[in-house]
Amino acid sequence: MTIDHESGVPVYAQLAEIIRRQIESGDIARRVPSIKSLCQEYGISHVSAERALGILKEEGLIYSAIGKGYFVTDAGAR
Repeated sequence: MTIDHESGVPVYAQLAEIIRRQIESGDIARRVPSIKSLCQEYGISHVSAERALGILKEEGLIYSAIGKGYFVTDAGAR
């Protein structure tokens, strides 16, 4: 899946949906890609990547560990 920069849907919301689907399908089972790698892969800003991960944290799908990154929660790994 790719980010559509011309879409009316904000970039961060599109990225959150992409990662959500990857978690649900098992493509991301433990560690979520870093903000830097998400920015490079999808051609988005650091702020957009952080905001997308923030949405997923609020939904309880991921959590962050300071200095280690973002990880899928037990609820996200269903």
